[in-house]
Order: sequence, then C-alpha cells, then structure tokens
Amino acid sequence: MATQKPVQTDSKVKFFVFQDERFVDLNLYQFGWERCRPMYQFGPAVRNHFLFHYIISGKGKLETSGQTFYLSAGQGFLLCPGQISTYYADEQDPWEYTWVEFGGLRARECMTLAGLSETQPIYTPRAGENRVQKYMLGLVDNHEKSPIRLIGVGMILLDELVQTSRTKIEVGNKRLRDFYIKEAMSYIDLNYSRDVSVEEIADACGLNRSYFGKLFKETMGQSPQQYLIQYRMTKASELLKATRISIAEVGRSVGYENQLHFSRAFKNVFGISPSQYRAKHFIQS
Repeated sequence: MATQKPVQTDSKVKFFVFQDERFVDLNLYQFGWERCRPMYQFGPAVRNHFLFHYIISGKGKLETSGQTFYLSAGQGFLLCPGQISTYYADEQDPWEYTWVEFGGLRARECMTLAGLSETQPIYTPRAGENRVQKYMLGLVDNHEKSPIRLIGVGMILLDELVQTSRTKIEVGNKRLRDFYIKEAMSYIDLNYSRDVSVEEIADACGLNRSYFGKLFKETMGQSPQQYLIQYRMTKASELLKATRISIAEVGRSVGYENQLHFSRAFKNVFGISPSQYRAKHFIQS
C-alpha cells in the first residue's frame, strides 16, 4: 500500500507528501526532485519546518537573512522554520535538485551539529564524501515504502549531513549536557503516565528549573513541557491504534485524569480528536 500521495510527478518534477504519523525523533513532511527551468524562482516564502535542498547539477542562488549565496552541484542549502527566503535557478545552467522537509526532536540538534543555521545555511561536503544525494533520492525512489522504512532512511540522511558537512561541529562524546538530557528523557519515559511536572524532571537531574529549561531547549529545540506533551500524545496515539480501551483510560494512561484536557491536548498535536484518530488509524487484530 502506498504511504505517500504523489502531488506531482512528471519528467521534470517529483513531489510526495509524507503521511503524518507523528514520529517523535524525526518527522518527514514532503520530499521530491526537480529539474528547474532557467530563472525559476521560489519565494519569498516562510517555512514551518526545516527544508533542505541538495543540488545534483547546475547552479542557482539563495537570498535569505540579508545574504545572497551562489551555489552549484554538490552543495546544499537549509531553510529553517520561520525563515524568509527566495531562491532562483541560473539562467544559463539551471539547477536540478532534490529536497526534503522535516522536523522532530532531533532535527535542530542534527542541523546544529552539521554547522547549519539561519545565518550559515550552506552545506558543502568534505572532500571525497558525498553520500547525501544517495539517501535523498532514496526517499524519492522509494516513496511507496512504509513510513517506518522512510523514517529510517531519513535518520541515516541526517547522520550523513552531520558526518560529511565541512562545517561539522566537533564535540566530545561525554558532554555533561548530554548526560542531563538523557537523564531527563529517561525520567520522562518512566513517569509520563502520571502527573509529572517540569520542576520534578529538573529536580531528578539535579538542576534548577530555569537552567534545565534553557539547557533542554538549546539541545532539543523545544521546551521540556512541549517535549513531554508530544511524548504523551505519541504514546496515546499508539494506544488508540492498537487497543480498544476507552478514550478516558487512554488519557489516564498518559497522565491526564481529565478526559477533556486530554482530548484538547491531543487535538492540538494531531489536529483531530482521539476518537477521530482511532477511527482513522485503528489496527484490526
């Protein structure tokens, strides 16, 4: 069964929308490939998620954050959430590129480790290391595979971006902040089913709430409260898909005694109510 709806496919463009499965570490939104016409322009536009383009052939330019970048085959460029940008294909040698739009808990951390940001959006691979194109086209060529398979390819792609980037940030393997974040995530995993607070998580890590919140957001790209809510809703979605327990019991299982509060939080994350989600995604045993 196809998992992506092809929005457009022809000899010059392939564009697929990923089914919204709400994976926590990485979520794909859309990906594709295009051979642009001369002087093709996109923007000015603002993105809601990260969007990465890799240039297979040709040339073009990117205008963003008050800067202009000229790019060619073998390079890539990152657009960050909320960033206004415009990009153009070259008049004489228009580019052919592949792209992927993504988000998730690991997205900003990986882009930071790759040395990519709003002010430094250009990816240039280290000499002799160019496997990014392989994995990006792997998404396009295997668009009918299962969401889990495509998320796996996406995770490898993120790692390739980090490992092959010329602007990669070298960090120690035993950073203290990594220890704190892992402690926090472990504590959430063990306690999400009850009314746990951010203060309690910070205390478990031996940090004050303010410093913990700053550290967590810098590392994960979202606040501890946002992460906790998304984690709970992901667990709730799994229960809705795989069990027949009541909506109220699902809510209690992820720390919500009040069914109305649970339903409101679920809809804020998934865009539909728990009952609508179950009707759409329930897995028959």
